[in-house]
Amino acid sequence: MFVGHYGPSFAAKAIEKTIPLWLLFLAVQWLDVMWSIFVLLGIEKVRIVPGFTATNPLDLYYMPYTHSLVAAILWSVAVALVYKLWSRIKGLRASVLVGLAVFSHWVLDLLVHRADLPLYDNTTKLGMGLWNFPVLAFALEVVFLFTGLYFYLKSTRPLGAVGRYGLLIFAVVMLLIQAYVFFGPPPTSDKAAAITALAAYFIFAAAAYFLAKQRAEV
Repeated sequence: MFVGHYGPSFAAKAIEKTIPLWLLFLAVQWLDVMWSIFVLLGIEKVRIVPGFTATNPLDLYYMPYTHSLVAAILWSVAVALVYKLWSRIKGLRASVLVGLAVFSHWVLDLLVHRADLPLYDNTTKLGMGLWNFPVLAFALEVVFLFTGLYFYLKSTRPLGAVGRYGLLIFAVVMLLIQAYVFFGPPPTSDKAAAITALAAYFIFAAAAYFLAKQRAEV
């Protein structure tokens, strides 16, 4: 899953207004941010195999440090603790939501990945394999993204034309990018896939930072 991961970021922002939307955009993709870095460093491994699934050419055969269940839990707790220390917000709700945003990535990946998500280390791998069903996989991306966006829009009000239409246009652009990822040419290499993904996560977070400023809390 790619853009569907951003649905929980919008929903979390609607629940807890003190958390910056850009930070939640990074939180829901944090496992993939670290995966991209680890692939570039040679710590985790991926092969480009065109046709490996109907929508994704990545053979994610070794990623125990980011996408095992144990690793996902540890990353979620670590990011929540760092946010708690960084934000100095009283109470636990905001930091817990940030941690849950990180963990939501593993839960949503479980739906679409083939059996390549380890429970721990590189063993006992899980995945429902919905990437092999393009229409259903794409529909899930749409549902998760727009459900979260709906709750965020209901909890805010636009400050102008950009605030009124910007996020909707952004969501459509993200879906077009998702369609290209599903049906376009495969990456040229594992490193190219990692660099492209890493760039996308930070560009999307920057866009969220700008667009959130065009709306006010209700």
